[in-house]
Amino acid sequence: MRPKHEPEQITDLSRLRAFMNPLRMQLYRLLYAAGTATASQLAEHVDETPSLVSYHLRKLAEHGFVTQASSQGADGRERWWQVASEEGWGFRDSDFADTPEGAAAVGAVTRGIFDTRVAQYRTYLDQKSAWGKAWTDASFSSEWLLDLTPTELAEMSDELEALARRWRERGKAAKAADDTEDREHVSVHLYGFPFRP
Repeated sequence: MRPKHEPEQITDLSRLRAFMNPLRMQLYRLLYAAGTATASQLAEHVDETPSLVSYHLRKLAEHGFVTQASSQGADGRERWWQVASEEGWGFRDSDFADTPEGAAAVGAVTRGIFDTRVAQYRTYLDQKSAWGKAWTDASFSSEWLLDLTPTELAEMSDELEALARRWRERGKAAKAADDTEDREHVSVHLYGFPFRP
């Protein structure tokens, strides 16, 4: 059974293509983690100019991925951005497989997302000693080799999503209660896919 609050399913090719740009993927990810930010703040993280970052944020907004947040600046001139939905988005390969353009977009976006995740994990590995014993002992990397049917794999995906959602809500509730001591952003990457040895 799918959770009540599902990520939006992208079925329009032009929307999916908006994420073929690696900088847009990176900006979306940063904005999701930050909650709200300005183009200038995001530009510092991606080593780009605020005007280029602003352009890409407007493109993401055109496709409904980000939206302007209520002004947080003292003078009201800064434009603040936020993701359009905390639930995020997803897509099914099968929704785009009927055309070469759709299949190419799925491949580009999927590989881009994977590359971003790998880069994030490599950064952690490079900085691991700076996190200290508590964080390095708590961190994990696991692989299980299972024999499943497509239906069982989909069921497992639903269960893992519900588990992650429960922990996300717990973290949000703690932050809302001002329980922020030792609380950091945590990225959990799980993949489940068929293979033949």
